[in-house]
Amino acid sequence: MMRRLLAPSLLLALAFVPSSTSIASAQAPKRPITEKDIFDFVWIGDTQLSPKDGRVVFVQTTVSADRSGYDTALYLLDTATPGAKPERLTAGPREASPRWSPDGTQIAFIRSAANAAGKPTPQLYVMPAKVNSTITKVTDLPRGAGNPQWSPNGQALTVTSSTPQDPAEAKAEAQKRSHLTGDDAHVSDIKVINRATWRANGEGYLEPEFVPQLYMVWLPKADGSQAPAWQLTGGRFGVQDALWSPDSKWIFYAQSRIDEPIYEAKPHNTIYGIKVSTGPDHAKEIPSDSFTDPLKVNARGLSLSPDGKHLAFHASAPELKPATHKQDDLWIMDLGWVDGTPSATEPRDLTSKEAYEMGGSVGGDNTAPKGGGRGGVAWTPDSSAILDIAGYRGSALLVSVDTASGKVTELSERKQAVLSFNATADAKTVIAQISNPILIGDLFALHPGDGKSQTQLTKVNDALFSQLDIAMPLDWQVKPTHHAEDIKGETIDTFVMMPPGITGKPAKPLPLILNIHGGPHSAYGWVFDHEMLWMAARGYVVVYPNPRGSTTYGENFANIILNNYPGDDFHDLMDTVDEAVKLGYADPARLGVTGGSGGGLLTDWVVTQTDRFKAAVAQRDITDWANWWYTADMAGFHQSFYPTSPPWEHIDAFRAHSPITYVDKLKTPMLFILGDADFRTPTGSGGEEFFRALKYKKIPTVMVRFPRESHELSRSGEPWHRVERLENIVNWMDRFLMDKCEPQYDITPTCKP
Repeated sequence: MMRRLLAPSLLLALAFVPSSTSIASAQAPKRPITEKDIFDFVWIGDTQLSPKDGRVVFVQTTVSADRSGYDTALYLLDTATPGAKPERLTAGPREASPRWSPDGTQIAFIRSAANAAGKPTPQLYVMPAKVNSTITKVTDLPRGAGNPQWSPNGQALTVTSSTPQDPAEAKAEAQKRSHLTGDDAHVSDIKVINRATWRANGEGYLEPEFVPQLYMVWLPKADGSQAPAWQLTGGRFGVQDALWSPDSKWIFYAQSRIDEPIYEAKPHNTIYGIKVSTGPDHAKEIPSDSFTDPLKVNARGLSLSPDGKHLAFHASAPELKPATHKQDDLWIMDLGWVDGTPSATEPRDLTSKEAYEMGGSVGGDNTAPKGGGRGGVAWTPDSSAILDIAGYRGSALLVSVDTASGKVTELSERKQAVLSFNATADAKTVIAQISNPILIGDLFALHPGDGKSQTQLTKVNDALFSQLDIAMPLDWQVKPTHHAEDIKGETIDTFVMMPPGITGKPAKPLPLILNIHGGPHSAYGWVFDHEMLWMAARGYVVVYPNPRGSTTYGENFANIILNNYPGDDFHDLMDTVDEAVKLGYADPARLGVTGGSGGGLLTDWVVTQTDRFKAAVAQRDITDWANWWYTADMAGFHQSFYPTSPPWEHIDAFRAHSPITYVDKLKTPMLFILGDADFRTPTGSGGEEFFRALKYKKIPTVMVRFPRESHELSRSGEPWHRVERLENIVNWMDRFLMDKCEPQYDITPTCKP
């Protein structure tokens, strides 16, 4: 098989490094990537382009000095100056969400610093947009601030802050408690739970009595005085999304005013609008909604056109029949203005006939673990088109969508992933963060009117990556052998990462690791994956496919697993392994399998359906669908069979698709990677069950537990834990596929390293 190459423009950009680095690279032999190289990774996070010139401010994330977490700081880059290097703006270590003032002279951002109680609390700060400038604190909200947005006239900003549903009652209760003594002063730490969703992965126990609300804030004056923050929204329901009108007189926001919307058959929310004044003379009370537009969909990522006459957002179309996945489309709603008051037309789904996941991407393990921010869309000046990111067949593309016809035009090359972007006001230049399998993520300049050319602007990992022997994966299209007619001629898009120095068929078959993605509605793609490179560096052929159920290949391909998951996707996975064996890449006697989340579930399923794999590592897995339905934080998740029904209504279906049902067939040695704070796939509905069964059957098995880690262990877990996760996966494979000594897994060591 031939490797599929990137566009020449990107190859040239990647090849160009300063001459001193090039000389050093030529003299020093390249080495394989290691698991500990993550300690030296540099990530680019939230990136914002100045509205007035070519400067870009971005969050840069690095591993902290003690390797226990991540540090973030702001950097400034002048993209209009060829060869310019990023300059550090702030000291760190916890800064995020930079936002330019409309005149391009100031940058607002969020910094987390210890409050009076010693707890890091995010607050809003502002500084002149130049190096070595004085930083001014703007907010001191009790529970912090986030999501800053400047008013277009530059007079004020909005932030969100977690707020009591009834602030007056909360304040009165706090004052009352401050005077209590004895037993009356006891503060209970029990949890009274009355909601279906009562804890969340990565957050722990939820506090439903606090909800995110909007506040308007002003910068301190020259004399140090400052107007108090103005609370703009309130009540029992939190703000989901918000934005200013171009004239700074209105703020629109999305909100669902349903107590527990998770079980709604057709999720939806409402767009509200409030009139505001950014001047010093404004009402003190929370303003009433002056605009209300109930939607039939759940709108996300609101964006107003430059003239304020169109509102765009992402949403999935209402389901006409049972489905487990609805791709996000780009919608537009026209606004009519009469005497300064808006009215709305019925939203139009612009991309319903396109096979693009609008606002979507592909999965890797190395987007910025902190300070990543959130992408959005950009309008052309005449509102005739919207720029967006779209997932498509394993790539994440910059696209333009015609607001009249919905036609989608691809503006960037395939076989890479556009992670985020900003456009100039005329939409003629785009600054995008781009990743590929050998590039974590750097900033590039794209010019939509000039083909798909792109110019690399940063090389934040060049010092490290110039030392590494890494290469793009092979790209196989594997024909499915099981119910191929269901996916209408599609092949199984399969990535194959080879050990360093091997660019095609190896001299002799090698041990293979099948690596299965989660979701199930997600996708591997042309994006950086440290895990795949690390496994290959240890001598494995790494096969990581997108079986049916994966996204970016159209809704039919994703939804075909409805009421059959796991099922035919298992056969797709086996087809890719068969292909590797048939072509002479893989040794059939040395096969391993691993995966996380939905991939952990499929790993468990694979070893109950076949004993061809000599070792398996299930990560944050599910063994029992019914158990998981009752205990996971995703109380509203629609499982991929009978998606609106509980287990007691389809007992046989839940059992039929649960790996635990077939545990009697299990013969494969298994290791389990489990996070102690993983509430997405609770350990009791996954690895713990199989671990006990394997111990009873006297089959080698080990649990590796990670304190404090949530479902995000592989992507944003503590750096040392991410290293130890990779080490344990490969060490387990080494033991059974490479016959290496790994005594740490034995109760009574059977060998000495």
